[in-house]
Amino acid sequence: MKTPTKKLSFHANRKSNNLWQGTLVLLASSALLACSQPESSASNTSQSSIKTEQQVVTANAAEPHVIASSLMNSPTNNPNLLKNISVIVYKDVNCGCCKDWISHAENNGLGATAQNVADVTLFKDRYGVPNEMRSCHTAVTTDGYVFEGHVPAKYMAQFLKNPLAQAIGLAVPGMPVGSPGMEYQDKFMPYQVMQINKDGTTQVYANINSTTQQL
Repeated sequence: MKTPTKKLSFHANRKSNNLWQGTLVLLASSALLACSQPESSASNTSQSSIKTEQQVVTANAAEPHVIASSLMNSPTNNPNLLKNISVIVYKDVNCGCCKDWISHAENNGLGATAQNVADVTLFKDRYGVPNEMRSCHTAVTTDGYVFEGHVPAKYMAQFLKNPLAQAIGLAVPGMPVGSPGMEYQDKFMPYQVMQINKDGTTQVYANINSTTQQL
């Protein structure tokens, strides 16, 4: 009577292990796809501190992430806008929207070097990005200015032309649909570009109410 008991125990443990492995695969897949979804609410994994001050827009997660060529290949791109400006972009290796933002910035003259890191929060902490200002990637210039998230090249250039003494950079919290790198069909979510100050405070730098205002 001992042999059947051992067999039942073996099969029960095997079934339990298979279920656990399946759960791990699902969790890993969700983490890899998080940034590719056009939703701010997708960032509830290692970047749970990423929030927006605006209402979260829920796009149809079943639809593929479609990059709008009107922004990425816009004739209004200015290759001289960020000429001679270089940044290191700290990002997750699987972040598709980070790559799209880098393309937007490079189309406007920025020299960008992407660094894929295991934990982007370490760099956000290092460069003083407040929790409520955080997004999927952090870009840092050679002289230490920080641009967090999907900041339009237009406002990066404006800030760097005349940086305020109390400011360390700009941020677009979360991942608003329609911002550079987060284009999704013809959808647009009004958002704010925020100024990050050395003392940890923030203030509105620009209100973005239309797609064309970003260009």
